[in-house]
Order: sequence, then C-alpha cells, then structure tokens
Amino acid sequence: MKKISHFPYKHVLVLGLAKSGTAAANVLLHNEINVRVNDYNTREDADDVQMLRDKGAEVVVGSHPISVLEEIELIVKNPGIPYDNIIVAEALERNIPIITEVELASLLAKEHRIISITGSNGKTTTTTLVSEMLDHSNQKVKLAGNIGVASIEVAQDLEDDEKLLLELSSFQLLGIQSFKPHVAALLNLYEAHIDYHGSVENYIEAKKNIFRNQTSEDFLVYNIDDETVVAAVQEAKAMLIPFSVSKIQPEGAYVKDKIIYFKEKPVLSLDQVVLVGKHNLENILAAVCVALLSGATIEGIQHVLRTFSGVKHRLQFVEKINDRLFYNDSKATNILATQKALESFTQPIILLAGGLDRGNSFDSLTPFITNVKAMVLFGETANKLEQFAEQVGISQICLVEDVKEAASVAYNISEKGDVILLSPACASWDQYKTFEERGDMFIQAVHILA
Repeated sequence: MKKISHFPYKHVLVLGLAKSGTAAANVLLHNEINVRVNDYNTREDADDVQMLRDKGAEVVVGSHPISVLEEIELIVKNPGIPYDNIIVAEALERNIPIITEVELASLLAKEHRIISITGSNGKTTTTTLVSEMLDHSNQKVKLAGNIGVASIEVAQDLEDDEKLLLELSSFQLLGIQSFKPHVAALLNLYEAHIDYHGSVENYIEAKKNIFRNQTSEDFLVYNIDDETVVAAVQEAKAMLIPFSVSKIQPEGAYVKDKIIYFKEKPVLSLDQVVLVGKHNLENILAAVCVALLSGATIEGIQHVLRTFSGVKHRLQFVEKINDRLFYNDSKATNILATQKALESFTQPIILLAGGLDRGNSFDSLTPFITNVKAMVLFGETANKLEQFAEQVGISQICLVEDVKEAASVAYNISEKGDVILLSPACASWDQYKTFEERGDMFIQAVHILA
C-alpha cells in the first residue's frame, strides 16, 4: 500500500462509512494518522466498525455528536453527505477543511497520470469507453470513482506504469484541494442536484473543480456544442480540446461525411459504430479525444467502437420478447437523461418512469414524447407523472408498485415492434438503495417474462 506524501494533518475525521469512507479510513490508518470515524446509519455490530477499531480508529456510530470535531484538523466526507449536515455545517464555522476521498486518491497517485471525466450526463458511458480503448491499446489503466469503486481503494495499489481513470460527480469534485488530472473531460452541464448544491451556479462551480488545478501541460476535453460548458472552460489554464457532433473542429473530434475524425485524421465510419443515439455520439467523440490524449491507438479505439454496445443500466438492451424490445436505462436519474433515451428510438415506446420526488416539474419532457404511446409509473412521482401524461395526451397510463410489476404490465399492453423502456427520470432512493438495484430488478423481471 502506498504512503501519502506531504500530508500535514495528524487528526482526521472520516464522516460517513460505506465504500469510500472505509477505504479512506484504512489508508489514513496505514499512514499513522489519528482517525475518528462518524456514521449516523451504521450499527455498532457492523463488520467495518469492529475492523476499524481493531486497527486503532475511534468509531462513533448512530448519532452525530458535535464532540467528534474535537482536535480534528481535516474532514474526509462521504460525497453523499450534504453540506447542511450538522457536523459539516459546524466544521465550516470552525474553518476545518473538508475534502472527499478523491483528494486522498490524488495524493497517493501523484506519480501517475490521472484521467478524469465529469458532466451532467454520459459520465459512465464515456469513462467505460475510455477504459476499454486504453485496455485494447495495451495501456494499463485502473477505473474508479463514481462508477462504483472508491478512488482511494484503487489508488493505494497502483503499479508504477498504471494510469488512474476516474468518473467524478459534482459531489466528489466539491471536496478537492490539489487534485489535478493530466487529461480531464467536461461533457455537458445541465441543471441537476440543486437540492444538494443549492443553486445551478454552485453546481457548475463544483464541476469546474475538475480543471481548476490543471496547467498548460494538461488537457481539457470539452463539448463545444454546450454553451454553458464553453463559458465554464474560459477559466481553464489547460490546453483545450473541443468535440462537436455538429461542427468541424480541427483541434479536436468531430464528424464529417459520417466519419469520426480527431485532429483531421479519420478514426472510423459511423456505419461501424455499434452504440446508438445522438447523446452517445457525443460520448464517443469525448472518449476518442481522452483516449488518444492518454496513449490509446487508433486500432484499439476502432475495436471498441465496433463492439461496445453500452453500459449496464445506461440504455442497455436487455431482451427481445415476441418482437418487443426491452431496454434498461435505470441510470437515467434525471429528466435530461430520459430525454436523450427517448431521442434514441423511432419505434413506438412504452415508458416506465418514476422515483424520488425532488420537487421538479416534468414539463421539459414534452417535446420528447412524440413516440410514447403509454406510460407505466411507479414511486413517489407516480401521481405527478400521471398528471403530466394526461396533460400531454398519453392515452394509456398505468400506476404500479415497482419496476418488477412495471415490466409485466408494460408487456401486457404492448404490441409487436414496441420498445419497452425503463428510463425513470428520477433518482431511485424512494424504493431502492441504488439505480443499479432498480435496474437489476427490471432485468430479472424481463428474463422471467422471456
């Protein structure tokens, strides 16, 4: 396990366990830091609690007493914990620095090339594409971050010739100090997570942290078709590498005569690309830029684009049953992602949607439901979505308990040639621990139907 260099803190509070908190605490203990852990939801008899105590950590669970801040010089916060949390708010009053484990990971990986990708949508698909492209180019790369593996967990065991590839959320990026990727990508910026950040402006500022510490020796790949992104990257010091699905960009990636180009050199014909959807073309162009800047070969990229059919839970083809096509887009946790999913099909669609109610309206879906013939709704937002469906003239509307029932009901009202699309437009936390759990239940239900 690697050691953290130039780390001035001796007393650190790890706030929140789960994957990232436990991994961060382990690394800090290995570096002989005095570690206190505080988690509200974890039980005293949890395995991680005893394991960390055995290693010398002080662990406080089941409450958030202000006393956990005594002697603390730094907080490593779980990204999901909001800044109005009682401990976080008090720490800010006391001017105690707050970081996420991504910052620790970057300190461990200082001698390695760090690649990082963020955006409101498309992060997972783009990051996975880059990982595959580098892998098929004989480049050693480890994948972590918002994609499901704690950054710190991967960074502590990096080999000398390995790169660290990170998918990063705004929650993670809000807690950095010196984190500096050699190649970064900003895919798009839309209104999201306002309940966490408080405003669109705060959300965008958090996203900008992906490039704030870059220098002229680094690269920032950005979506030149997105006006908000273009405005944001004006502050960047890195070399700007644009991508566009609509305009020729000689300094970056673009499409001309149905051929993907990078810096005026052909990469592959669109006819050979397996991944569908305009939004995925944006992801592909971004991935081509990031991968080539990180050491991938044209041959490696071509192989991936000819074979990669999508990320699990992100517009994932599940099954064809009696000429009905089932797609799992459980990762569509906001309206924009569902818009992009709906744009990907010309066939009649039965849309399965619903989930956590964040107080937003669904009116912005209206221009995208031209092909939607029916909606099957679940979760906290089911009634709100029902009202929306009635307003826009959807004739078939079904309310169900969960995605398992939704799959069955959708099949029963479907006809040959229909697309049955789970694209919730909402987070999963009202009924499921994660969007993955929600998607897995849908996949299982479809396989039972088959």
